[in-house]
Amino acid sequence: MFELLIQTEDKWKPTGRCNDNHGTLSHLFFSDDIAHQARAKAMCAKCPVSSECLDAALTRKELWGIWGGELFENGRIVLNKRGRGRPPKEPRSMCDIAEVPVPPNLVPA
Repeated sequence: MFELLIQTEDKWKPTGRCNDNHGTLSHLFFSDDIAHQARAKAMCAKCPVSSECLDAALTRKELWGIWGGELFENGRIVLNKRGRGRPPKEPRSMCDIAEVPVPPNLVPA
Protein backbone atom coordinates (compact mmCIF):
# COMPACT_ATOMS: atom_id res chain seq x y z
CA MET A 1 0.00 0.00 0.00
CA PHE A 2 2.76 2.48 0.92
CA GLU A 3 4.61 1.77 -2.33
CA LEU A 4 1.46 2.58 -4.31
CA LEU A 5 1.31 6.03 -2.72
CA ILE A 6 4.92 6.78 -3.60
CA GLN A 7 4.45 5.71 -7.21
CA THR A 8 1.35 7.82 -7.77
CA GLU A 9 2.67 10.97 -6.07
CA ASP A 10 3.86 13.74 -8.36
CA LYS A 11 7.64 13.63 -8.65
CA TRP A 12 7.94 17.44 -8.86
CA LYS A 13 6.30 18.15 -5.47
CA PRO A 14 9.44 17.89 -3.29
CA THR A 15 11.12 20.66 -5.28
CA GLY A 16 8.30 23.19 -4.80
CA ARG A 17 9.07 26.32 -2.77
CA CYS A 18 5.92 25.78 -0.70
CA ASN A 19 6.98 22.27 0.37
CA ASP A 20 8.72 22.39 3.75
CA ASN A 21 7.52 18.86 4.72
CA HIS A 22 5.64 20.29 7.72
CA GLY A 23 2.74 22.19 6.14
CA THR A 24 3.69 25.43 7.90
CA LEU A 25 3.01 27.52 4.78
CA SER A 26 -0.43 26.07 4.00
CA HIS A 27 -2.22 28.99 5.64
CA LEU A 28 -0.81 31.35 3.00
CA PHE A 29 -2.09 29.29 0.08
CA PHE A 30 -5.61 28.79 1.49
CA SER A 31 -6.28 32.18 3.08
CA ASP A 32 -8.91 34.82 2.38
CA ASP A 33 -6.42 37.52 3.41
CA ILE A 34 -5.24 39.44 0.34
CA ALA A 35 -1.75 39.93 1.85
CA HIS A 36 -1.39 36.17 2.36
CA GLN A 37 -2.51 35.54 -1.21
CA ALA A 38 0.02 38.06 -2.52
CA ARG A 39 2.80 36.39 -0.53
CA ALA A 40 1.80 32.94 -1.83
CA LYS A 41 1.73 34.20 -5.43
CA ALA A 42 5.16 35.78 -4.94
CA MET A 43 6.52 32.43 -3.75
CA CYS A 44 5.00 30.71 -6.78
CA ALA A 45 6.54 33.28 -9.13
CA LYS A 46 10.02 32.10 -8.13
CA CYS A 47 9.15 28.40 -7.95
CA PRO A 48 10.78 26.10 -10.51
CA VAL A 49 7.72 23.80 -10.68
CA SER A 50 4.87 26.33 -10.72
CA SER A 51 3.68 25.29 -14.20
CA GLU A 52 3.53 21.61 -13.14
CA CYS A 53 1.63 22.65 -10.00
CA LEU A 54 -0.90 24.65 -12.02
CA ASP A 55 -1.38 21.81 -14.52
CA ALA A 56 -1.92 19.31 -11.68
CA ALA A 57 -4.45 21.62 -9.98
CA LEU A 58 -6.39 22.00 -13.22
CA THR A 59 -6.34 18.22 -13.73
CA ARG A 60 -7.55 17.58 -10.15
CA LYS A 61 -10.15 20.36 -10.51
CA GLU A 62 -9.07 22.10 -7.30
CA LEU A 63 -11.87 24.18 -5.80
CA TRP A 64 -9.87 26.89 -4.06
CA GLY A 65 -6.42 28.08 -3.01
CA ILE A 66 -3.28 29.31 -4.73
CA TRP A 67 -1.91 26.75 -7.17
CA GLY A 68 0.97 27.48 -9.53
CA GLY A 69 0.66 31.19 -8.85
CA GLU A 70 -3.04 31.35 -9.72
CA LEU A 71 -5.96 31.92 -7.35
CA PHE A 72 -8.72 29.31 -7.59
CA GLU A 73 -12.20 30.07 -6.29
CA ASN A 74 -15.11 27.69 -6.82
CA GLY A 75 -12.98 25.70 -9.26
CA ARG A 76 -12.17 28.67 -11.50
CA ILE A 77 -9.10 30.85 -11.81
CA VAL A 78 -9.77 34.43 -10.70
CA LEU A 79 -7.38 37.34 -11.23
CA ASN A 80 -8.02 39.23 -8.00
CA LYS A 81 -10.28 38.55 -5.09
CA ARG A 82 -11.85 41.54 -3.41
CA GLY A 83 -11.42 41.66 0.34
CA ARG A 84 -14.32 41.37 2.74
CA GLY A 85 -16.34 44.43 3.63
CA ARG A 86 -17.00 47.66 1.81
CA PRO A 87 -14.55 48.48 -0.98
CA PRO A 88 -12.41 51.59 -0.46
CA LYS A 89 -13.28 54.80 -2.33
CA GLU A 90 -9.65 55.13 -3.43
CA PRO A 91 -7.80 51.96 -4.48
CA ARG A 92 -5.13 50.90 -2.00
CA SER A 93 -1.66 50.10 -3.22
CA MET A 94 -0.12 46.71 -2.45
CA CYS A 95 3.02 47.86 -0.65
CA ASP A 96 4.96 46.80 2.42
CA ILE A 97 3.73 47.95 5.81
CA ALA A 98 6.99 49.87 6.31
CA GLU A 99 6.08 52.03 3.29
CA VAL A 100 2.69 53.06 4.61
CA PRO A 101 2.77 56.77 5.59
CA VAL A 102 2.15 57.72 9.20
CA PRO A 103 -0.94 59.92 9.68
CA PRO A 104 0.04 63.56 10.43
CA ASN A 105 -1.73 63.57 13.79
CA LEU A 106 0.54 60.68 14.98
CA VAL A 107 3.84 62.25 13.91
CA PRO A 108 5.71 63.64 16.95
CA ALA A 109 6.27 67.39 16.80
